[in-house]
Amino acid sequence: MFRPVEKDPTYQQIVYAIVRLIPPGLVASYGQVARIAGGGVSARMVGYALAALPQGSDIPWQRVINSQGKISLPGFGRAVQENLLREEGVQFGPEGRIDLERFGWNGPER
Repeated sequence: MFRPVEKDPTYQQIVYAIVRLIPPGLVASYGQVARIAGGGVSARMVGYALAALPQGSDIPWQRVINSQGKISLPGFGRAVQENLLREEGVQFGPEGRIDLERFGWNGPER
């Protein structure tokens, strides 16, 4: 289980610390971030934490996608996330899928 340095971090702080570890050009799923966070954090909670980020945050939220290799956001949010990922070199295949074998993050080094 991943734990940041704070004494009693909120689950959001833990999620943000994990997402900061995802390198440019790679992605992780909401569920993967939740598993790394441990402590009862669910994929849905990861989504809530990322949705609560303030405008201009330095957390690379765009690097978190669903377990099918797709962007979950609708409309404009989807376009923004896709553009940010493309700028990092992430490629999208048929039906807007990202090849998780190629672009998936293996998690933090232990």
